Amino acid sequence: MRAAAIRALTLDAVAAANSGHSGMPMGMADVATVLFEKHLKFDPKAPRWADRDRFILSAGHGSMLIYSLLYLTGYEDVTLDQIKNFRQWGAITAGHPEYGHVSGVETTTGPLGQGIANAVGFAMAEEIQRARYGKKIVDHHTYVIAGDGCLMEGISQEAIGLAGRHELSKLIVFWDNNDITIDGKVSLSDRTNQVKRFQASGWHVQEIDGHDPVAIDAAITKAKSTGKPSMIACKTHIALGHAAQDTSKGHGALTDADQMKAAKEGYGWTTGPFTVPADVKAQWEAMGGRGAKARGEWNTRFASISERKQAEFNRAYAGDAPKRLSAVVRALKKQISEEQPKVATRKSSEMALEVINPIMGETVGGSADLTGSNNTKTGDMGVFDTDNRKGRYIYWGIREHGMAAAMNGMALHGGIRPYGGTFFVFTDYARPSMRLAALMGIPTVFVMTHDSIGVGEDGPTHQPVEHLAICRATPNSYTFRPADTVETAEAWEIALTSKDKPSVLALTRQGLPTVRTEHKNKNLVAQGGYVLAEAEGKRQAILIATGSEVELALKARDILQDAGIGTRVVSMPCMELFAEQDETYRRRVLPAGPVRVGIEAAVRNGGWDKLLLGERGREAKQAFVGMDSFGASAPAGTLFEKFGITAENVTAKVRELLG
Repeated sequence: MRAAAIRALTLDAVAAANSGHSGMPMGMADVATVLFEKHLKFDPKAPRWADRDRFILSAGHGSMLIYSLLYLTGYEDVTLDQIKNFRQWGAITAGHPEYGHVSGVETTTGPLGQGIANAVGFAMAEEIQRARYGKKIVDHHTYVIAGDGCLMEGISQEAIGLAGRHELSKLIVFWDNNDITIDGKVSLSDRTNQVKRFQASGWHVQEIDGHDPVAIDAAITKAKSTGKPSMIACKTHIALGHAAQDTSKGHGALTDADQMKAAKEGYGWTTGPFTVPADVKAQWEAMGGRGAKARGEWNTRFASISERKQAEFNRAYAGDAPKRLSAVVRALKKQISEEQPKVATRKSSEMALEVINPIMGETVGGSADLTGSNNTKTGDMGVFDTDNRKGRYIYWGIREHGMAAAMNGMALHGGIRPYGGTFFVFTDYARPSMRLAALMGIPTVFVMTHDSIGVGEDGPTHQPVEHLAICRATPNSYTFRPADTVETAEAWEIALTSKDKPSVLALTRQGLPTVRTEHKNKNLVAQGGYVLAEAEGKRQAILIATGSEVELALKARDILQDAGIGTRVVSMPCMELFAEQDETYRRRVLPAGPVRVGIEAAVRNGGWDKLLLGERGREAKQAFVGMDSFGASAPAGTLFEKFGITAENVTAKVRELLG
């Protein structure tokens, strides 16, 4: 009857909403019941305590499974009214469970495959923190329920390969093997032997009847002792007991009243809609009550460690940066302003990390097989591996999609600040996870190097032109394109102190001069844009540039000033942060009157119209120097010249606008 409660609530909620995927809650109810009753370490009264087990529903279309479980076990925010308002305006019970909206939801997994990849990050975070803080402080499992669709998505192979390679033995995946997708039988589109696939990737695999509680319990118990990540193939029936059982209609077409009544009667459920018998609800709440004891025991263990270690643990889990962060960034900025090196901003990023990583033990870095190009590894980190769980650098392999999702899992786990690198053009592969990081409001840092046609000879396949526009169009995220080492260090400081949004650092391959030659303690990148060089004489033109083109803007300014045209240069490393500044500040930086030219080796529709036409700008007094096509294969210098991204072209635009 405990599993029947999940199925009954699912049918009632789907009928009330007149829509909603519902096959998984009915097919995996037995697995979830055994897991919650005998194995899962959680506490509905304190759902986010550090050492709880993580339960992830990879297939977001099984939303009523998790909502039912949260309601039944006593999570206060998932009330019966919320269940009744499934998928409705204002309810926290969205069509796909969303992190931050519901206390017991660990991650947003609407896109299939995200959950199983997030789970790799959760399991890695557990391994790293267990090694760092000790088993009595961090020692938990990550459980995942995944469907056929999750395993079809390509990201799943990236996740499976990573977990097997790193022997993430605290990761247990239940495969809802019901052989049905929305279009029909799995055989319509796939014939993969999933058991052999997982085995080939280094997993321990078991096959069981997913409706047999004894077999489920035994399989979970065995999975915990294998020393490998474990996949339990649970043979199940979608929409169990319903007329739509074992058909594609089991995914959502379960709203016929007579069929619902027959299904409920089939598993002995006789109460009215949204009514759970008191004895059944009490049994479920008793499962949740077990967690209070586990949490209390953990609190006692935590109190036994040193105050210093407690403070460090609490700081990392709160997402607070060490107090020393600002000081080490300021010291680096001062050094750079004095020495004025010419380096690529990817190297600038490494220089910043070299002073940041030693004081932020919670940073975990990596690269998608481009460590030497992304410059994401510093000497103090050590490599995460089966024989070094304290290592903080991860070789992700050629897995941008899996890397980005796993980093999100680390951020969601808590206590870790993940960052990972690839070429900026390959945000195309990481994009779904980058979007979800913004949607969930988590501070994952995406280090994206080789940020423009400055990549050069690798050609247009490796030259991002539209990617800044895509990143800037994403709500609740920061996109940084720093002009030198000083701006890069300031961008890192912001990214590592942000708690509610991800950051993208777009960094150059080619060397750039130091443009911030006058040291300032203040973090100017935090303002988004600022006056880097003021006009001499009457201000007639404002040049706005980002990244490598700031150098070009300064050269154009010199030419214009020599011609008696007073020209201001504005560096705009983060358009999103500039938009957050008050009107008074933005007006000081971009006053009405002078002509404006935007300069960026990317397409114009990456936020430029807001700066050139908005902010007191005028159509007749603005222009843009950048890209309106894909790049080409040639040395970087040749490309900038051929595509007209030159100081001479900028000055010509200014003269044309001035008439």
